[in-house]
Amino acid sequence: MLVEDSLVVRQLLIHIVGRDPRLEVVAAVASGEEALATIGQTRPDVVSMDIRLPGIDGLETTRRIMAERPTPIVVIADSIEDSSLRISMNALRAGALSVVEKPVATTHAGYDAVATEICTQLRIMAAVPVIRRRPIGSEWAGRTAVAPVSAALRVPEAPSVLALAASTGGPPALARVIGGLPVRYPLPVLVVQHMGAAFMEGFAAWLNGVVGLAVSVARDGERAEAGHVYVAPGDRHLELGPAGHLRITDAAPVGGQRPAATALFRSVARHAGGRGVGVLLTGMGEDGATGLLDMRRAGALTIAEDESTAVVFGMPAAAIRLSAAGTVLPLDRIAAHLARLAEGGP
Repeated sequence: MLVEDSLVVRQLLIHIVGRDPRLEVVAAVASGEEALATIGQTRPDVVSMDIRLPGIDGLETTRRIMAERPTPIVVIADSIEDSSLRISMNALRAGALSVVEKPVATTHAGYDAVATEICTQLRIMAAVPVIRRRPIGSEWAGRTAVAPVSAALRVPEAPSVLALAASTGGPPALARVIGGLPVRYPLPVLVVQHMGAAFMEGFAAWLNGVVGLAVSVARDGERAEAGHVYVAPGDRHLELGPAGHLRITDAAPVGGQRPAATALFRSVARHAGGRGVGVLLTGMGEDGATGLLDMRRAGALTIAEDESTAVVFGMPAAAIRLSAAGTVLPLDRIAAHLARLAEGGP
């Protein structure tokens, strides 16, 4: 199902999806009201969701779909307007799985890349199992189920840096973890989130507005300060360098990803050793697993999100299979665990 109020863009999306033999348009509607009224009959495998809609906007439509008829949702957003980016990030928080750039005219230089990314995301996300979300305002209520946890590795030295990584389902998971840290958290926090390059500034700005710690896009050469969150910029690797300085590189993708969780984790293993803490959250694929293993071998404490809370269990599962995760925790227990570790507790 395509939800887009602009007739021109809607027709363009129909054309883009129609070219892909893996996909079929079962409905193309111009408003959130139409989407909610027809989704029960059309039963799409995935929804392409515009954010700026007349009447019920894309955020509210996403919330209602996830509360009433859970369906994978891919947000199609204008990457330029700050307000649109903010709404897009909140749609991810409400249950949408990913956000991709809105296509422009077929004559535009970047059209083919955008069209390919839209189809790829729709096809991949159609296969992601989604769960019913509670009504507005309660999607952050958390889970009380306790997953089995392996014996945690004790960090021989006081931790000096925290590295977090996520992909599909990552923005709300990162907000949950970082938002649960104390406002005077004594470690710098380095973050890799797989997302289109055009959205990284907006993602960092959104995250800065929903957590207590200061958040910014990382800059090459700056020193990582305690209590500050540094997000990898679009299409660049974020690494920890000597003496706590950050490195931003355009080195080749690692496992098809740039920024890559494995690149970040390996750099933390090299320069922080047993004083590093690594956390791998929800995400599709296997990025981060081998890097987290390098961290564990260097004596760092490593954590993977438990299957019970991961939107997509691919990345954490890969780390667990490699024995890269010293501890496995559900999402709602990770922040408190990180806070204890920073204070020298188990």
